[in-house]
Amino acid sequence: MNNTPNRPLTDDELHALVDGQGASEDLAALRMRLAADPDAQGRFAQWQRQRDTLHRLHAQVLSEALPTALLQAAQAGKAVRTTGHPWWRYGGMAAGVVMAFGAGWLASANWQEVGGREFVHQAVLAHAVYTPEIRHPVEVSAQEQKHLVQWLSKRLDKPLKVPDLSAQGFDLVGGRLLPGEAGARAQFMFQDASGQRVTLYLGALDKAAAGMAGQETGFRFEPQAGIPSFYWVDQGFGYALAGQLPRAALMQLAQAVYRQL
Repeated sequence: MNNTPNRPLTDDELHALVDGQGASEDLAALRMRLAADPDAQGRFAQWQRQRDTLHRLHAQVLSEALPTALLQAAQAGKAVRTTGHPWWRYGGMAAGVVMAFGAGWLASANWQEVGGREFVHQAVLAHAVYTPEIRHPVEVSAQEQKHLVQWLSKRLDKPLKVPDLSAQGFDLVGGRLLPGEAGARAQFMFQDASGQRVTLYLGALDKAAAGMAGQETGFRFEPQAGIPSFYWVDQGFGYALAGQLPRAALMQLAQAVYRQL
């Protein structure tokens, strides 16, 4: 590891510090450089908060033993991981969470219930990761809304529409592309005058989840990990609106979204 003094820390070096990965002498040298790098200190603190949030969200499943089926699947996919190029990345700190998602899914016999909760789980995870961001909360800002809608519609293979929540006091911040079991997912972020943010997570469910959940469902309240959300399915497409709002206020927003979509 190149620990040249006064050289700005790279993202990989910051990840090593956040995750505590590396030789003790290398980590000690990185900490010394971090002490003299205010910009890196800000990113390091933010990534630590994100890591801690992810662990709190998934503390229960992270402590579970991995199912045999998941271990076999991981072994079978080892060659692909060494030669392929993943199209998404949250960072090294999220890898364990992705494995936890797979463990929870494979271990459950009740796909209808777990499938919906899993969708909400991913929505809440994305909400927790991106709403604290100051500089990069979205990939495409509201100033490029037309491009944002066209891009995400193409990637999700469905004409999308950004709901107008200005009557409820929320303006569009922008959106981003995210991964999902059945293909791409999207997240739209909204913010009110006080800085409170809510996110709308949406995407196609796989055939098993869509078939068992039916073509349409009513609103379901899912307060996961202290983050309230409303989830519903419409014609095989899942939607989850998440935010730190009272249940009644979040329900009004969900109803506004549903009417417009």
